[in-house]
Amino acid sequence: MSSAREEILANIRRGLAVTGQEAPRKLEVSTRLSQKPRGLVPQRGAGDQAEQALMFTRQAQSVSAVVHELESLSQAPAEIARVLAQHGLPQALRLGADARLSELDWAQSDIALSFGPSQGEDQAALSHAFAGIAETGTLALVSGADNPTTLNFLPDVHIVLLAFQDLVGDLESVWDRLRQSYREAHMPRTLNLITGPSRSADIEQTLLLGAHGPRHLHILLYPH
Repeated sequence: MSSAREEILANIRRGLAVTGQEAPRKLEVSTRLSQKPRGLVPQRGAGDQAEQALMFTRQAQSVSAVVHELESLSQAPAEIARVLAQHGLPQALRLGADARLSELDWAQSDIALSFGPSQGEDQAALSHAFAGIAETGTLALVSGADNPTTLNFLPDVHIVLLAFQDLVGDLESVWDRLRQSYREAHMPRTLNLITGPSRSADIEQTLLLGAHGPRHLHILLYPH
C-alpha cells in the first residue's frame, strides 16, 4: 500500500475514531461481501422471455442498433453475408475462438474468416454476447480469447450474436450470471457493456457515430 493512501485511510480512521480492526465492523464488511445484497431494482425489465426480447429490441433500436431475429443459429452466416453486402464491405470477417461461432456452417457463404484479436485493419467483426439487458438494450460481452475485446471497438461494423435465453431484465442479473458461470476465482478480466454503436456529441452538440468505436452495430437474436 502506498504511503499516501495509508495516510488518507489513517486520517479517515481518526475522524471516525476507529482503528479498522473492530470485530463488529469487520464482521459487517465480510457479511456484505459474502451475501452480496442487491439494491433496489426497477421492474421495467421484469417479464417473460418474449417480453424481455421485445423490450431489448425496442431499446437497442432507440440507440441506432439494428436487431435481426433469426429462427435458428444456422441462419447466422447468410444473415451476416447480407449485413456485409448492405454496408458495401468485402465478404470478410474477424472473430475469436468461440466455438459457437467457428462451428457455424460458413460454407453456405463466401465469407473469408480471420481469427484472433483485431490489429485495427478489420472492417467487420463478429462476437457472441454473454448476455443482453432488456431494460436498456445493452449487450454484455466478456473478454478473453473466445471474444477478444478489440473486436468490440476497432472494426467499423460490429455484429453480435445473442441467444434469447441469455436475455436478462436488468444489469444486476448480469452480475448474478457472471458469478454463477465463472465463480469469483476465474472471473473474466473485463466486462464490456455496449449500448448501440459508438457515438459522441462533444463537438457543438452534433451527434457523430463511430467516434470511439464501430459506426454500425448489428445484433442477431437467435433461439438455442
